[in-house]
Amino acid sequence: MLIAENLSKKYGNKVALNNLNLNISSGEVFALLGQNGAGKTTTINLFLGFISPTSGSTQINGLRVQDNPVLSKKYLAYVPETVMLYPTLSGIENLSFFAALGGFSYTKNELRAFLLKAGLQNDAHEQRLEGYSKGMRQKVGIAIALAKQAKALLLDEPTSGLDPKASNEFSEIIAELSKSGVAVLMATHDIFRAKEIAHRIGIMKEGNLVSVIDAKSISANELEKLYLQTV
Repeated sequence: MLIAENLSKKYGNKVALNNLNLNISSGEVFALLGQNGAGKTTTINLFLGFISPTSGSTQINGLRVQDNPVLSKKYLAYVPETVMLYPTLSGIENLSFFAALGGFSYTKNELRAFLLKAGLQNDAHEQRLEGYSKGMRQKVGIAIALAKQAKALLLDEPTSGLDPKASNEFSEIIAELSKSGVAVLMATHDIFRAKEIAHRIGIMKEGNLVSVIDAKSISANELEKLYLQTV
């Protein structure tokens, strides 16, 4: 569902990403760990088509992003560290608007069902976003992904700033999306959440993917030690 082939990005003499090869299947959660500047966000931005690769390519559901910048986004949803929504609109109004941008039209009950599936409590649906916590905004972002019927989901530091309860709720939602066949690429600093959510974990350093680990084959403490030794 998500493929990077010999993917590189340079800014002048600075290498932001070096010859990345990645293949993420439907239903798989892949977590990228690494310090700031390791290449995690650059990878996500290349899949989104926000920036162009220096060499190599990205594919979403078999479509090269560089050749199909609009069509490839049909299969993709993106939840950034800070979800940018309209603060004066309610949760359900934001969802309706962004679903319509994706070419989808839903009844109010259908929109509510998406919000509930994303974990947003009923009494918040009609409240303005300006009163939402970060965790609640994340849930609206997930609901938008559901409404778009996205086959792939990109997450950039999704649990940053969330309290433990909100982080746990977020993990449960991602697990459900994975079970439904959505491919997930998550960039994060959160070692323990990566271990909990992901099927595979990649560790990045200075633009290079230096390790790929089966999450079941390693404990959280072992992963932390490996990460610290790597970075």
